[in-house]
Amino acid sequence: MLIVMRKEADVEAQDTIKAYLIDRGFDIHQSTGANRVIIGVIGDTESLAQTEIEAFAGVLQVVRIAKEG
Repeated sequence: MLIVMRKEADVEAQDTIKAYLIDRGFDIHQSTGANRVIIGVIGDTESLAQTEIEAFAGVLQVVRIAKEG
């Protein structure tokens, strides 16, 4: 799963969503670009509701990565 943060999302919004994910046992990888922050969620994300993640402050888009097989 990839979480694309809004350009104007502050560090607190980013920290909130990262803490939420880590508390649920996921690893994360953050990529910070000039205009966007992308948070990669590592683990079995089937248990995460996309709409719940989209409701966090600062989230622009949630992209679910399909499983192989």
